[in-house]
Amino acid sequence: MKFLFASVLVLVGSCSTLRHSDKIENLKNSISFDDKEVVYKYLNTITETELKEHVTEFSDDKYEGRKTGEKGHDAACEYLRNYYKNLKIKAPTTHLDYYQVVPKGALPEDITNDSQNVIAYIEGSEFPEEYIYITAHSDHEGIVNGEIYSGADDNGSGTAAVLEMAEAFKQATINGHGPKRSIVFLHVTAEEIGLHGSRYYTRNPIFPLENTVSNLNIDMIGRIDEIHEENDNYIYLIGADRISTELHFIAQKANTTFTNLDLDYTFNDEKDVNRYYYRSDHYNFADQGIPVIFFFNGEHEDYTKPTDTAEKINYTLLSKRTKLIFATAWYLANSDQRLKTEII
Repeated sequence: MKFLFASVLVLVGSCSTLRHSDKIENLKNSISFDDKEVVYKYLNTITETELKEHVTEFSDDKYEGRKTGEKGHDAACEYLRNYYKNLKIKAPTTHLDYYQVVPKGALPEDITNDSQNVIAYIEGSEFPEEYIYITAHSDHEGIVNGEIYSGADDNGSGTAAVLEMAEAFKQATINGHGPKRSIVFLHVTAEEIGLHGSRYYTRNPIFPLENTVSNLNIDMIGRIDEIHEENDNYIYLIGADRISTELHFIAQKANTTFTNLDLDYTFNDEKDVNRYYYRSDHYNFADQGIPVIFFFNGEHEDYTKPTDTAEKINYTLLSKRTKLIFATAWYLANSDQRLKTEII
């Protein structure tokens, strides 16, 4: 009887595994870009030249390292706001100046001024009350011991990527290929001092979080870490499979269809000692049960140093990585079915 019982358990386990495998394959096979040529058209509006212009501007010394609550960061936010105004990408109707004020009371005690998140969006044509967030933090270290910390990679690179994607989605909208779901472009403050801008937003959302489909967060995607010096065709993905298996496979499909980067999941390991999953702004969305992906190039020799400057960015690689994120966002925004929040 014991032998028979054990055999039954093995059989049941095998059937269960097979069903799980079939479910995974069915999910993978259901993800496809039927509008590839359209995606390529707008994906290719993302250029190295324009990314370089944004990174160079955003990391300029005139912004004094963009420290939260200081005039340099305020000026950098004005640059972002004017960019969206010039493209005629809308501000939320409740925040027509594109700013969500983050009061100093929501910031660490040593910050003596209010700061602001910058937010713009393109309204969806079919599901306008469902939202895809594309985020990057706008702040950096400021001036330390008389040296300006430019933050070209951290996070000029992520900021430039958001701006270029916003322009691409806007051009698609003008040409009659606007997203079915609304896309929110959110530049958050106070990341460097504890993710305070994104925490404030998720506790005081402008658009309902329960209608948020996903958050794609970009923090440092313009450089190469030591591990990949011999093969720079990579990007780290963190968190994609923590809340939604489907999101994990959507990013993979976007990559195999359009960019063919090496997707490195090293830092997605829940036992990773670096704990990057908890260290950038996507975490405050994930903490609300929203599926996220954190796109990241890893640390490098200029990380959080004044030597993180614009001329050291690999703009070819920054462009390719930005295109991967754009394609992922395109699928999320245009799929007939909303992303499923489940782990298979």
